[in-house]
Amino acid sequence: MLTDLTGWISALILILTISRQVYTQWRTRSTAGVSKWLFIGQLAASAGFVLYSFLVDNWVFVATNGFMLLVAITGQLIYRRNKRSEERRAKKQGNTSEAALEL
Repeated sequence: MLTDLTGWISALILILTISRQVYTQWRTRSTAGVSKWLFIGQLAASAGFVLYSFLVDNWVFVATNGFMLLVAITGQLIYRRNKRSEERRAKKQGNTSEAALEL
């Protein structure tokens, strides 16, 4: 019982930590300090850990890594949205600068 409780508490801490990072990225609409490879690596690792955890019949880690897999997908989608938004803003600012130079 203590073993499972330790696992679930640790899983909760990990989930809250990673979820907070994804929420911050979503809220700020920024990719600053975040690599696209973070979520790609997390996605691959979490998928592997879900399978592994299932094969060894460890439901704490099946649940935790299943959630982490969803967070990785969400984080990657938010990263891509923010990146496109940043590129549009940069392009718009570039066009504004070019127009000002023509005056």
